[in-house]
Amino acid sequence: MSSPASSRSPLRVWLIEIFAFGNLAFLAVDIYLAHRVNDFAHPAEWIPIYFSATVPLLLIPGILKRQHNDRLSRKAGFVVGVSSILVGLAGLLLHLDGSFFHAQTLKTLVYTAPFAAPLSYAGVGLLLLLNRMEPDGSPAWGPWVTFLAMCGFVGNLALSLCDHAQNGFFAKTEWISEVASAFAVSFLLVAVVRQLDRQLHCACVFVMVLQILVGVLGFALHATADLHGPADSIRDNFIYGAPVFAPLLFANLAILALIGLWEMLAFRDRIAP
Repeated sequence: MSSPASSRSPLRVWLIEIFAFGNLAFLAVDIYLAHRVNDFAHPAEWIPIYFSATVPLLLIPGILKRQHNDRLSRKAGFVVGVSSILVGLAGLLLHLDGSFFHAQTLKTLVYTAPFAAPLSYAGVGLLLLLNRMEPDGSPAWGPWVTFLAMCGFVGNLALSLCDHAQNGFFAKTEWISEVASAFAVSFLLVAVVRQLDRQLHCACVFVMVLQILVGVLGFALHATADLHGPADSIRDNFIYGAPVFAPLLFANLAILALIGLWEMLAFRDRIAP
């Protein structure tokens, strides 16, 4: 008969549950600031906020018990995961419908609502499904987590390009995010392909630490720009100026990738002769 401790979710799996909950909850704040720009002109813009403020609460019992695969937590994870994917895909279509679907040009792509942003929900939803569809200790779990982090960096690259293109890359530091995202994508892609290359994975860990530093630097630069913005109030500067939380996506995705790389390194050690 197993002890209560033995039925707990493995540490890295549990961390993914916490990661998913934290991301879904924080998206309510981030999206509120983003949609305040047009004062929630479309009623559908409230959907992700209501979703993030309520549905992720279903994950709390499993997180507190550190059990993601018991009957209730498993069902809750599927509900939150599938609904997150649906919210993300619906948001993608609504964002593109703003102008890009009516005139497929580079200009409309840059100046429309950030088309890739809603896919954050889909990515988190896939993480929750992964935790429930791959058994504990599966050799595929680490590579899938790393792959999803890589996909996040692809989206981050697109978001950074479109966001900074709006002001013509006025500051040279705005190119840092594009270069950093490209490095992250390339390193993580190779890490997924070469799953047993310990030296490569250690190099990826170093690159992810640099991504965290890039995120913190970007946050500081965006916050400084907003504090000294042209609007009469700091509140308006933070709403209509540089998105202050956007650069933290670098740190967020880097943490996710580090969890995946951690599992891949641990798996290699388990099978090493």
